[in-house]
This record gives sequence, structure tokens and C-alpha cells, in this order.
Amino acid sequence: MKKPNKKNAAIAYTIRPKDLAGHLFEVTLTVPAPDPAGQVFALPAWIPGSYMIREFSRNIVQIRAESDGWSVALTKLDKHSWQAAPCRGELVLHYEVYAWDLSVRTAHLDQGHAFFNGTSVFLRVLGREDGAHQVDIVRPDDAACKTWRVATTLAELGAKRYGFGTYQAADYDELIDHPVELGDFALATFKAHGVPHDIVISGRVPNLDMARLSADLKAICETQIAFFEPKTKRAPMPRYLFLTLAVGDGYGGLEHRASTALICARADLPSTATPKGEAISDGYLKFLGLCSHEYFHTWNVKRIKPAAFAPYDLQAESYTPLLWLFEGFTSYYDDLMLVRAGIIDEAAYLALLGKTVNSVLRGSGRNKQSVADSSFDAWGKYYRQDENAPNAIVSYYTKGSLIALALDLTIRAKTAGKRTLDDVMQALWQRFGRDFYHGAARGVTPAEVDALLDEVSGLKMKAFVERHIRGTADLPLAKLLAPFGVAYADERKSAKPSLDVGLGRDGADAKLAQVHEGGAAHLGGLSAGDVLVALDGLRVGGQPANLDTLLGRYQVGQRVTIHAFRRDELMSFDVTLQGERLPGVTLTLAAPGKKGIALRRPSAAR
Repeated sequence: MKKPNKKNAAIAYTIRPKDLAGHLFEVTLTVPAPDPAGQVFALPAWIPGSYMIREFSRNIVQIRAESDGWSVALTKLDKHSWQAAPCRGELVLHYEVYAWDLSVRTAHLDQGHAFFNGTSVFLRVLGREDGAHQVDIVRPDDAACKTWRVATTLAELGAKRYGFGTYQAADYDELIDHPVELGDFALATFKAHGVPHDIVISGRVPNLDMARLSADLKAICETQIAFFEPKTKRAPMPRYLFLTLAVGDGYGGLEHRASTALICARADLPSTATPKGEAISDGYLKFLGLCSHEYFHTWNVKRIKPAAFAPYDLQAESYTPLLWLFEGFTSYYDDLMLVRAGIIDEAAYLALLGKTVNSVLRGSGRNKQSVADSSFDAWGKYYRQDENAPNAIVSYYTKGSLIALALDLTIRAKTAGKRTLDDVMQALWQRFGRDFYHGAARGVTPAEVDALLDEVSGLKMKAFVERHIRGTADLPLAKLLAPFGVAYADERKSAKPSLDVGLGRDGADAKLAQVHEGGAAHLGGLSAGDVLVALDGLRVGGQPANLDTLLGRYQVGQRVTIHAFRRDELMSFDVTLQGERLPGVTLTLAAPGKKGIALRRPSAAR
């Protein structure tokens, strides 16, 4: 009888919440037929979708190895990696992971729930990443956890749906792309074009209206599935999971191939106590926009990927100049899908779009950094913003979304509505995304994106790309929107005196969080971090309204004396007040009643 090949046996993990109050997961990793030269293990340094080196290995509290009951020496190779001494038999690692980061990126454990991403808890077995992996998720010993369930899109092996037990993945990349939630959670299921979609809400949410949430998400998901596959309406995954943690105050999301991890304020979730017919709240709209954004990533970045991410290098930065496409275009379509799904009307959409325009125009960094450079520098700049960020960088999310808008309007106008940005996204999907997990795992290069824009639109887009994507020129949105019946107006309050700063708090006093370049405070010598004491001898105090009230007694052009502490030194500054420099862009329908901006042909091609 032929002996089984241990090298083909699955890499096996067992994970158990060991100490809820101490926030410790206990993990056991079993490696059949380890490398005879000494097996090397490494924990990822970052998680795909969040472009910052996070050094997850710092949360490994203790680690040891054994084989056939004998201790095996481990040598630390660097901050992420270990090598076991050579051994003949099965190699088993035992380690503990500290989990106390309440975010969508890492792991969190307490008496209320447990959450983890594989990148935070599953050491990678070098040389065996392409083989089968499995994980046994074990219920905590605590009696209070008897009713806990498991929510994940990992494929069940021995476990039942939502149960503790064994789950499986085809390889390491798949293993770490399915976050896991343990606890008592609210659960609802709906189908979008035949595919089961589950909503899991962890955290206390009185009167949670799951019926409304399910109906709204169903509309959004079906709209997006049909967007990428208009003929077949086939989703790229067998099931999908919205994994949501509701807290007092929070916001964030992280995309995965068949799920998303979300965190939101419980007040943003719909309530059964809300009167019927009441307008959608800003908080709920923000949450649906987040869901729409992360769901769109199922196609755009999880399957259509930049070449630098195919495959990921999880131990070091993976640089790409294309995040304006993968995050920016996703940011364009997230709110647009709310309109197409019938969640909001065009006026509400234009209000959201106006906020994005103002956000981009607020910072002078847009004149210094292109979205292509912002994408490439995400690791060191966008994800590591300091007090000078508004003056130094531009967001590839927000300006990227406006670039998508400008491209969409340009293509629609110049082709008389025969082509749109939708056609570009569908072409990207068909050529680079549809078969990504089916033997054609190749990402798209910047040159291929440029060529595809020209090909699909039938236009020469090089000048646009060089000016607005690789360059820093502002987008001519007023001109582009006009043929579609949308009026662009900037109603900034230039007569209102201002220091042009962002305020924070320092105890009972106001602290300058940002000082905008060219503003009154900057020209007067004030700096971020200065604590405002008095304006012309009157105390400023810690509330932003206090400063506004004081400034309201002056006119633009007047000089005032500001006393402020810089570190422990009291300083005096003579400041000439300027008019308010906050952008005040509003977008309104100049021709109400016409069909939506995203669907309507222009009145005349330009």
C-alpha cells in the first residue's frame, strides 16, 4: 500500500479564545513534513486593503515548537519570521496572540465577542503557501460563551454553517481573506440574483431594523452584480457576508473576496422605531455608502488588481501608482450605486458629490501631489498623515472619485452617450478580473489602464491622464457638468473673518490641529500644536464656537493680537484676518425632472 504524501497534507491550525479578559488567542499550527533544512514561518506585516506596515508579529506574546513530543528550537530571523531547527516528524507550533485592537484590520477579543483577520493570527509556512490549509475554530471555555456562533465565509470542512469546528481554504491567500467573528450576533439573510448574502451585526443595537437593512442592501448588491455582469447577472462568489461591529462611535471597512469587515456607530443603523416615510438619516446613508464601497471592491481590487498585488508581498510594501483607480473609482461608484439602486434621489447624490468636491479643494496639497504619486506614496504619506497633510498630500480616494466623475462626463459628452465609464469598468472586469481566481491571476499595469481608456472610449485620453492623474491640475467640473443640467456654484463666505485653521482641544483650551498654507494663521506665524490663549486680550477657550464668536466682532483685513503657548513658552502673534477660505461648492439640478446625471445624455456634445 502506497504511503500518503505528507507534503500534500493540509497545513492545519487550531485557534481558541484562551483568555477573554487578557485578550489572548491560543493558536496551534501543525506542519506535516516540514522543510528538512529547518522550516521557516512568518506573520504578514500588513493586510491587503490597508496600505501600511503594521508589524502584526509584535502581538505574538509567546511561541514554542515541538515534534514527536520533543522541544524544537526556534530562531528569530527578523521581526516577522522564525526558523525551526530541522526535525524528522510532524512539526507543531504553539503561540499566543494578543488581540486588543478594535478595528477591521487586526484582531479583537473580550467577553463580548471575538474577531480576527488571518493576517494577525495565522503564521505563514514558507514554501507551503500554495497547498491546502484548514483551521479548527474552538469555542471558548467560558460558560458565558455557550451561545456564541461563528460567522465567516471560509468553506466548512467539519463545521456546520455558523458553528464551531473545522473550516478549509485552498491556499494561504484564501485562508487570510476571510475574516472571522465569534459571539452572539444578529443575523439576516437575503439573496441577490440568487446568491445568499448574510448580514451579521455584533454589539448592542436596540430596535435594529434588519428588514429595512436587508432590503436596502439587496437593492445595492443586485445593482452592482448587474453592473459588472449585465447579461448573466452572475456574482463572482458563492455567498457573501457583511460582518459588522456596532459601537458607540466608529467608522471603517475592509474588503475581502467574499465578505467585508465593517465597524459603525450603532446610531447609524436603521431602527424599527423610526416613523415610516421619514427621510433617510445622514448616518444610515453613510453606512449604506460604506457597504456599497466595500461591496464594489469585490470586483475592483479583489479580482481586478494592480500588477503589484498579483501576488501580494505580505512582508514588505507593495507599491502601485493605481490606487486612484482602485479606491478612487470605487469611491465614485459607491454613492452612484445608491442612486441607481433607488436608495437616494439625484438631489441627495449631488449633495454628497458637492461635499467631496469641497473636501478636495480644501487642501493645497492637491497642487503639489498627483493622485498617481499619492497612490504610490500611500504607505509613507496617506496612511501616516500628520498635521501638515492638508498642505502636502491629496487623497486618491476623494480626488480619484472626482477623476472618475470627470472621465465619465467626458466620455458621455464626446460620444453622445454611446460610451461611459461603465464600459471601461466592465472591460477591466472581463479582461483582468473575471478569471482571477480561476487560473488567470494577472494584475493590470498603468500602461494597460491608459490603453484601455483610449480603446473603450474611442478617445485620446493621454492629455487628461497627464494633466489630472499624473499631474496636479484641478478638474474642470463646472464645464463638464453643465451639459448634463447640473449647476456648479462656489458660495464661499469670503466676508467672514477667519484664521484658516483646524482646531483640536488641549484641556480647556483650543489647540491648532492644522494650519492651512497661505491662511491668516500661517502668515501670522502660528503653527500646528500651538495652544490658543487669547485674542486681543479675550480668552479663546476650548470650543470652536468661542473662536468664531470672537472673530465675528472683526472685519476681514483687521489686525488682531493672538497669545498662544508653543510648548511651555507664551508667544504673541500679530495676525491680519482673511476672509473664509473654505470652499462652498454646491451642485444643483438646473433642469429638474430630467433623468439622472449618471444616465442622461448631454444636451450637446463638446
